[in-house]
Amino acid sequence: MVGIALRVAVVSAALVIAIIVLVVTYVLWQLTPNQLHERPGPTDIHIYLDTIDLSIAVIGVGGLAIILAGIAAWVIARRAVRPIAEAARMQRTFVADASHELRTPLTVLHARVQRLQRMTPAHDRRRPVVDELRGDTQILINIVNDLLEAAAGSGGSDGAADLRAAMEAVHRDMDVLATERQVHLDVDPVDAVVQVSETQLHRCLIALSDNAIGHTRAGGSVHITAVTNGGRVTIRVADEGPGVVGIEPARVFDRFAHGTPVEATTTTSTRTGYGIGLALVRDIAVRAGGDAVVVVEHTDSSGTVFALRLPITDDRAPEHDREARA
Repeated sequence: MVGIALRVAVVSAALVIAIIVLVVTYVLWQLTPNQLHERPGPTDIHIYLDTIDLSIAVIGVGGLAIILAGIAAWVIARRAVRPIAEAARMQRTFVADASHELRTPLTVLHARVQRLQRMTPAHDRRRPVVDELRGDTQILINIVNDLLEAAAGSGGSDGAADLRAAMEAVHRDMDVLATERQVHLDVDPVDAVVQVSETQLHRCLIALSDNAIGHTRAGGSVHITAVTNGGRVTIRVADEGPGVVGIEPARVFDRFAHGTPVEATTTTSTRTGYGIGLALVRDIAVRAGGDAVVVVEHTDSSGTVFALRLPITDDRAPEHDREARA
C-alpha cells in the first residue's frame, strides 16, 4: 500500500513540478528585454508583480499541491488494497484452520502406524511397506507444520536439505503414480545441500513431478535432473506432454490458473488439477529468497520443462557441473 501511494505521489509531484517550471519559464520570458519593451495594444492590461514574491507564491502553492497529492494518494491506495488485504487474511486463516484441524488425526495416524511397525517383525515381507507408510505419515505431518508456519508468516529458509536424498525419495514415491499412469519416471540426482527445509524441497519436487506425470501421454517419460552452477542449483522437470496451451506460461504459477483442460489435448491422462500445486512451488521459492525462483523454461507441443533454482548452502556440491537432460 505504501509503495502504491508513493508512486502516485511521485507522479503527482512530477506533474506539479512541471507546471511550476512552465510558469517560471513563462515569467522569465516575459522579463526579457524584447517583451518588456514591446508596445502594448489598445486592449492589453498590464499587471506588475514582484518576481521574487511571484516565485515564492508559485513554489509554495506547488509544494502544498504535492503534499495534498501525497495524502490523497495514500488514502486512495489504502482503500484500493483493502479488499486484497482482506482476501490475503482470509486465505491465511483458512490455511491455518485447515492445517490445525489435520494435525490431530495425522498425529493419531502416525502413532498407529508406529504401533503397527513394532508389531511387524523385521523379516516379514510386509515390513518395508509399513516402514514406507510411517515415512509417508511423517511427511504429511511436516507439510502441515510447514503450512502453519507459512500462514503465521514465520516460515523461512532457515533449513537445509540434501538434494540427492530428496530426489531419490521423490523417485521412490512418485514412481508408483507414474507406473499407474504408464509413464516412465527418470531421476538423475546430484550432490548438493540447498537452502530450504527438507519438507519444502519435498513439496516442490512432488508438485513439479506430479504436474509433469499428469500431463504426459501414456508411454511417455518424465525426466528430473539437476545441475549446479556457482552458488545455486537448477532442478529441471521435463515432461512429454502437449505443452502449456490456452494460458500464458508465466500464469501457470497463479492460484487456480488453468490452461486448456487435459481432456482437450492429446494426452490420455485422467488427472484433475486445481491450479494450486505450482502456485505453492512459487510461494516456497519466494520464501526461500535470494536467487530462488521457478520458471517455465521451455514449452511446446513436444513437452514442457520447469526449472527450479535454489541457493546452495555449503560446498558439498560436485566440482563440475552436471548437464541436465531437458
